[in-house]
Amino acid sequence: MDLLPRSVAPMKLLALPLCLAVSAATLAVAQSRPIVSAAAPYPVIGSIERLDPALDAVLAPDARIEQLAEGFRWSEGPVWRAKEGDLLFTDVPANIAYRWREGQGVDVFLRPSGDTGDTENSSGEGANGLALDAAGRLVLCQHGDRRIARLGADSPRYESLVERCDGKRFNSPNDLCFDRAGNLFFTDPPYGLGRNATAELGFHGVYRRAVDGTVTVLHRDLDRPNGIALSPDEKTLYVANSGDRPGMRTFLMAFALRADGSVDAGRVLFDAEPLRAAGQPGLMDGLKVDAAGNLWATGPGGVLIINAEGKHLGTVRTGTATANCAFGGPDGRTLYITANNMLLRVATRTKGAK
Repeated sequence: MDLLPRSVAPMKLLALPLCLAVSAATLAVAQSRPIVSAAAPYPVIGSIERLDPALDAVLAPDARIEQLAEGFRWSEGPVWRAKEGDLLFTDVPANIAYRWREGQGVDVFLRPSGDTGDTENSSGEGANGLALDAAGRLVLCQHGDRRIARLGADSPRYESLVERCDGKRFNSPNDLCFDRAGNLFFTDPPYGLGRNATAELGFHGVYRRAVDGTVTVLHRDLDRPNGIALSPDEKTLYVANSGDRPGMRTFLMAFALRADGSVDAGRVLFDAEPLRAAGQPGLMDGLKVDAAGNLWATGPGGVLIINAEGKHLGTVRTGTATANCAFGGPDGRTLYITANNMLLRVATRTKGAK
């Protein structure tokens, strides 16, 4: 068994005017269980599509896509931990978070990762997006538990950061990012909502959780909000819309972020419909921003590199539907990619925005 004994301890509740960060739940740190990992030199797959000379500044002409591991059901949510020198990522349907380390491959890090069995009519889906807070603690978008939780620093359990808005449960928080002040931005599409679960909110929102625990709805008009990231100057909030149903569109939004934490009506920064219409696999999903302000956004074809003006510079073509990406590695210049059943990486000439 991977699970440790269950023990639930209540957290102090805050009297918040809008949404509440409530409760605590248990988790288990799983025993290591290596799975299908490649050994160096790693297999090379896919290709790099170069659409603009500006791509050379962030991706070398001889850049290659390396396959680090395979065999997952749907890999997601990568985050690099510099102190530990490892990459954490999730397999959403398997309800597992994995760890990859150079020379050691992949092993199980957390099981369960996002459905602890405490939620009625839960989907069984695990964690999706991962992030680190300012203290280096792991924060998870937990599909099955319908919340955002934090891994306890000194005990093997999850602590809820937020799970309700106006007394109603979220659908299934999907992706997240922090600003430098510690405010948390996240999306809440229905992808991890259980078949028999009730969608209580009636919309799929983009949210901000302030450092004092107050949560506000920033935007509620996207049909499938997904990946989320901030520009280096934290004046623009980017949100991907997957649009995976008939009549929906897949695109990337840019919202001007005001000083009070609210956003404007937003604009479409990049329309990925032509790529989808051309038969490229995948939809707009996860995204990260580099130090120069370029977006590395998973979408039709792989990882699209898009500048701050919305110009498509090129694509890391993985050959399959691609979920998410993250910068990391010893020098911070490696892009790790979760693509369908694989974990990939490509060396870049840039770093992620801080």
